[in-house]
Parts: sequence; C-alpha cells; structure tokens
Amino acid sequence: MSATPAPHKPVVTRFAPSPTGNLHVGGARTALYAWVVAQQAKRNLGPFKDHSSGGSFILRFEDTDRARSSAASERQIAESLLWLGLDWDEGPAIQGVPGHETATGDRGPYRQSERLPIYHDHLARLRDAGHVYDDDGAVRFRVTQDVTFTDAVYGQVTVKADDIEDFVIMKAKADGDDLAFPTFHFAVVVDDALMDVTHVIRGVEHLANTPKHAALYDALGFPRPLWCHTPSIMNPDGSKMSKRDKAKAARKAAAERSWPAPPVTNIDGFHERWADFRDKKNDDAGIASIVLRSLGLGVPEIDASDFRATGYLPKVLLNYLSLLGWNPGGDLERFGLDQLVDAFDLSRINKANPKFDRDKLLEFNRLAIAEMTTEQFNDLLWAFCEPRYGTDGAEWSDAKKLIYSKAYHDRARVLSDPAKASSFLDPPDDEVAPSENHYDPKATKKWLMKNDTQGLTDLEKARDTLAAVGDDFAPEAIEAALEACVAEHGMKNLGSVAQPLRVAVSGSAVTPPIHLTLALIGKAETIRRIDACLAVFKDAAKAEG
Repeated sequence: MSATPAPHKPVVTRFAPSPTGNLHVGGARTALYAWVVAQQAKRNLGPFKDHSSGGSFILRFEDTDRARSSAASERQIAESLLWLGLDWDEGPAIQGVPGHETATGDRGPYRQSERLPIYHDHLARLRDAGHVYDDDGAVRFRVTQDVTFTDAVYGQVTVKADDIEDFVIMKAKADGDDLAFPTFHFAVVVDDALMDVTHVIRGVEHLANTPKHAALYDALGFPRPLWCHTPSIMNPDGSKMSKRDKAKAARKAAAERSWPAPPVTNIDGFHERWADFRDKKNDDAGIASIVLRSLGLGVPEIDASDFRATGYLPKVLLNYLSLLGWNPGGDLERFGLDQLVDAFDLSRINKANPKFDRDKLLEFNRLAIAEMTTEQFNDLLWAFCEPRYGTDGAEWSDAKKLIYSKAYHDRARVLSDPAKASSFLDPPDDEVAPSENHYDPKATKKWLMKNDTQGLTDLEKARDTLAAVGDDFAPEAIEAALEACVAEHGMKNLGSVAQPLRVAVSGSAVTPPIHLTLALIGKAETIRRIDACLAVFKDAAKAEG
C-alpha cells in the first residue's frame, strides 16, 4: 500500500495507548507522527498535496489489562496530549478533561473494554471459516500461510508460516465475566479495520507482531493499512529509554544510601507501596519520585508530564521528539508544528535507534525562551510557577512580577530555573539569627573581608545610599543611587558595591542584576539583611583583629 490512499478515501491515523501509566516520550513521538500525517491530509500538504478527502486523528484506549488500566491514567495521557497541542478528532469521553467529557466521532466506542460484543462477532466469522480453534478455554488463530507485508521504514518483510505460532486471539473467560476479553493482536486489528485506519504508526517493538496482524486482516477480509514502525528512543548509554528508568534510579540511590522509608502520612498505603517497590514487585513512579526527591536527587524525565513539570515548552519538546528518528533534510533543526506538517514524510524515518540528548533539548528550550519578549516570558513563567509552587508571587503586583521575569529571562533554560535560583527571596526564618554559616565562605572572603574588610566598608556606604531611596524602591531608582554612590566615594566600579550587596542579601555572589535583585527583596528587607550581615562580619573582623 502506498503512503497515500486513493483520493476518495480519507486518511485516518490513531494513537492507541494502554492507560496503565503516564504518557512516555516515545508514545508522545508516536502520537505526534500520527497527528502530523492526519494534519497533512486535512491541509493537502506533503505527500497528500493532491489528496482531497481530508484526514482524522483518533485517540483510542487499549484497556484490556484490567488490573493496571485506570481512569486516572486516561486523564493524564489526554492532558499531556492536549498540553503538547495534539488534540484528537475522535475519541472517548474522559471525565475531568475539559472539552472531552463527551465522546466525539462516530467510529466508537473508543475503549476496547466497551467493544467486547464487536470482537466476538468477528471471532464467530473466523470460527465459521475454520481459522480458529479452542485451546484450554482460549481461542487460537491457525497460521497456515507465509506472510509478506510492507513497512514504511523496514520495507518488504516476509515471514514463513512455520515461524509464526498459532497465537491466542481470545483469552479464557474469567469468573464473573459475561464475555471473554480479546488479546492485543485481535483487538487492534478489528479496531483499526472498523475505524478505517489507513496508517498504523507505532514503535518498532510491534514489528514482530505485524505478521500476525497481517494474517488476521487477510482472514477477516479487511484491507491492510500502511504500517510504519518507528525506531526506539535510547538513553545516552545505549539502554532503552524506559518508564522503569525512574524505578531503577530510585532503587539504586536508596540502596547506596541505605534509605529507610520516611514517615509519609498523607499518602494512603505508602509503606506497603514502598516495600513492594523496594522488592521489585512494581515500578511505582510515584514512590520513585518520593525516594529521589527525599534524597535531594532529580527525577529522570521520562514521561511528557516530567518535562512539563520541569518547565520545558511543549513546542520545543515536540520539535526535539520529531527529530528522534526523522529529519527534514539540510541543516534545519529548530522549527514549529506548522513547519513540521509541511516537511514531514514517513519515508524519511530511519531505522537507527536515536539517543535522547538532554543537553540538546535543554539548549533548544533555552534558545526558545531567549527569543521571547520579556512580556511573553512573564506570561509563561507565572502561568507555570503559581499553580506549582504556591509562591508569594501570587500576591505580588503585576509590576513586581515583571521585574522578576526581567531578572531571570536571560538566565532561564526551563521555566523551573527561576524558582530554584531565587530561593534567597523567600522570607527569612525569624527564629534563626544570621551567622557566618548563612553566607558562602568563598564569597565573603573575596567580597567582604578582602583588603582589610574593604567590602564591609563599601557595604556600609551602599546601605546609607539605599536607605535614602524612595519607598517605591524601583529598579531604576536603585541603579541610579548605586551609581551615584560609586562616583561619590571614588569606587572602582559598580561591582564594588554590587558584589558585597549580593553577599549580604542572598548569601552568595550570584544573583540577577543588583538593581532588580534589591527591588524584588524590597527596601525594608534589603536594609534589614545588610544590617544583619554587617553585624555578623564586623564581629568576626574584631575577633580576628
């Protein structure tokens, strides 16, 4: 089958995850490619420039794993797709997902668990034709012929009948069930055929299943789709990028540090879940995250929701994912969805398994943030920060929020960076008096105590200058006052006061531009912190003298 159906036949693609966890980035890439092909058909672009019948992208849940499937997973997958901008034309009702709380499309139901009578109707057809037989309560499909099919990436594949086992297509009926459940092989073929799917885009791990699916298509008399199997996404060390990576990292860290389960009381059944996780009875991502964060370690970004929580931009993640196994040719690497829809072609997907380069993705994201206006960054940053951190920023004026965004715009690689870098803005603990331990020793030695405590002397002068600034304490007024202080006292440059001020108000020598830093802290708190620092280090200087 060619990549382009007959002009009178609509292009139909689908994304059919199992709702047993979050949306893995490999699944996100599959969904992206399927969405792009449908968009090309809708817009008559790429290989569909002469195609006039449109396209549809279907979301379908393969939920026959009843022990592990959940409505929560369905919601998470749907929310991740929508965050990425990959909305679907047809799909199930998903409670809690605005805009999709009722089913759309007329090819449903869109959950396998709701399609059992359909599978049994087609099983009866196969039974009447002699294609199946019973085996210990299950039903097997009889393979009698060699199978040849064409894949968009791997070309023509032929498998001998003797190399394909008679495989189970209907499981034995469980106690309490009215109807037995199908296996993946049978359900996916019936669903794709009845939903008129023209392009089946999925991971290369399914390539070995395709001879069975092709045989079922033929036995049922359905036209075959175009199959396209995409390469696996690998970690930099060559291992497959897996949902289990979080669990592996957490178990390793817990073992190395003899980590005991903490007294977590707000999570139902936590200690039992931890024990099962530790003993490798499950790979609970929630437990893995708790372990890693409690040890002060980062959580490996594996799922789309991980990248969202870190503060990657969805357009950047999509851009990068599109390049994992495909390229548009030439030197073009950074582009938007519209450019991807223009350029994408299944024939350019290669067989080699790409490695996920987090440094490259991070640089893509940094560049995208740097290219924004400060106002655009401000809008994105606060939309990201306030619901996640519950910061005092929720009470800040719009003007102060914009100052914060100016301070961190050129320093942010991801949207979570500012919050991590600005912890010094948090209100001080009034119960704990400042001591030398509050300040970075290298910074104090270089900027306060060097040259016979010249930094403390300059800090005192800056303190008096800042105390005279108006109560609005605006960045422009602060900058002008400090420049005047430098000129008045014959200091070498602005750094003569900026660096001691940074140490005094933040404990380190690294903050955003000093006028923005002080404006964010506020006049009263700035003066209080300077006074506290002077008290600590003047006492230390006297003790040394």
